[in-house]
Amino acid sequence: MLIRLLRSHLRPYKRPIGLLVVLQLLSTIGALYLPTLNADIIDNGVVKGDTGYILGMGGVMLGVTVGQMVCAIGAVYFGARTAMSLGRDVRKSVFDQVQRFSAREVGRFGAPSLITRTTNDVQQVQMLVLMSFTLMVSAPIMCVGGIIMALGQDVPLSSLLLAVVPVLGVAVSLIVRRMRPLFRTMQKRVDTVNRVLREQITGIRVIRAFVKDDYEQRRFGGANDELSAVSLATGRLMALMFPTVMAIVNFSSVAVLWFGAHRIDSGGMQVGALTAFLSYLMQILMSVMMATFMFMMVPRAEVCAERIQEVLDTESSVAPPAAPVTKLLRHGHLLLDDVDFAYPGAEAAVLRGVRLEARPGRTTAVIGSTGSGKSTLLGLVPRLYDATGGRVLVDGEDVARLEPELLARTVGLVPQKPYLFSGTVASNLRYGRPDATDEELWHALEVAQAKDFVEKLEGGLDAPIAQGGGNVSGGQRQRLAIARCLVRKPEIYLFDDSFSALDYATDAALRKALARETAEATVVIVAQRVSTIRDADSIVVLDEGRVVGAGTHAELMAGNDTYREIVLSQLTEQEAAA
Repeated sequence: MLIRLLRSHLRPYKRPIGLLVVLQLLSTIGALYLPTLNADIIDNGVVKGDTGYILGMGGVMLGVTVGQMVCAIGAVYFGARTAMSLGRDVRKSVFDQVQRFSAREVGRFGAPSLITRTTNDVQQVQMLVLMSFTLMVSAPIMCVGGIIMALGQDVPLSSLLLAVVPVLGVAVSLIVRRMRPLFRTMQKRVDTVNRVLREQITGIRVIRAFVKDDYEQRRFGGANDELSAVSLATGRLMALMFPTVMAIVNFSSVAVLWFGAHRIDSGGMQVGALTAFLSYLMQILMSVMMATFMFMMVPRAEVCAERIQEVLDTESSVAPPAAPVTKLLRHGHLLLDDVDFAYPGAEAAVLRGVRLEARPGRTTAVIGSTGSGKSTLLGLVPRLYDATGGRVLVDGEDVARLEPELLARTVGLVPQKPYLFSGTVASNLRYGRPDATDEELWHALEVAQAKDFVEKLEGGLDAPIAQGGGNVSGGQRQRLAIARCLVRKPEIYLFDDSFSALDYATDAALRKALARETAEATVVIVAQRVSTIRDADSIVVLDEGRVVGAGTHAELMAGNDTYREIVLSQLTEQEAAA
């Protein structure tokens, strides 16, 4: 998965990667040439007392060092730039893919996991690429080149490499094999910590209302301890790796000095050659150490790449049409024709054989007990889900065949839990229509009964809104969400229990103003409160995913037991008949 991810996202950067490899090659060649020059100075300059030769070759060494430094700086620059670009591109790919997901896919992964995959997982892959470009590219060049240069200095002494390098490779591979499953567990536990923390921040009021501070601290502490435990296990293996490598390196240096001294004593080798050979040995083992450092990162990056690729390979269950319809008659006629909907793997369908027709200029209400499928029914119209049976038609066209932008312009949904984005009142109202004027915004606020409280906010339309609308009340959030939908001016308005946080007086005033504003549009209202929908032109009663009645309030009170039971649970006989 890691190779596949890198191959697909590094393809646009072939030129800088090629330049980086050339610079690393030149830098490594310079580093490999320096010990040979040093040996030449010792054998032909120091031993013979030739100061001129020492100065001349010293100048050559200085030139090689400067060239090596310039190449190394250039390689790091291009490596860092490419790695950062890769991270940006992968994050964009994951974000774009998540934006295409339906509610089903988002629910499958979970918001905390998607956040971790977009941030922490991408960062791990990005760091691996950065270290690969700055260390790993030069490591094999240094290792192979060092072996060749060491053989050039003394072949018999080079036989030590046949024992040292395999031992080092086996030791590193044994440690890395144990690290990979730990890294997979670590990423899952990062997800868990993210999820628990997200729940606690979002539900802070509930936690304090029920005095569950100690319980939540223990819950977070448990998740944190689990992450710490696997991190410590990984850290112990990482801590074991460097002493192992350094022990092998030091034993190798002692062996070279021991056998090299015997070679010099027998006249088979010069002092300068031994110095150069020791330098090449250190370069070879340092390249293996750099590769070791990379091997420590590879298992975690592989796990992260698998998690990222899992998101990228997941196709949305709400697929865009191959030949989309780009134009409608724009009358706003909505028809749900014998619609079924079931979640994957569910024992029973949420909706079964639902038929609902809503026409322009009329208000259609949907009511039912909790869990009867009201919100799911509305979610089928803007394609938050796709129906598993039957058809959802807008102006005679199946919504699955409509161009997404056209469907979004035609249908406006105010969800059950309205969400406001961080910014200002104006930026939230213009979310669906950026070119709306201030006059249009104030008009929408007036219809939504939000003008008075917005005028009192410091800055008015420019008043700040916190993430999720945390600095305004639930009723104010609902009214701002309704105003945002009004600014969009769709042909079909869907209100999913969007008046539940309003007091009765505000609810009545809003519905009265809304009726005038949407007189020519199609309006569908889902509500639990009978007073909100009793004046609707048509009321559809849902029970366990089926339509069990349809008609006006008076008709349903007279002939539908389910509706009558719902009404009398909220109103008296006299109030219901009034």
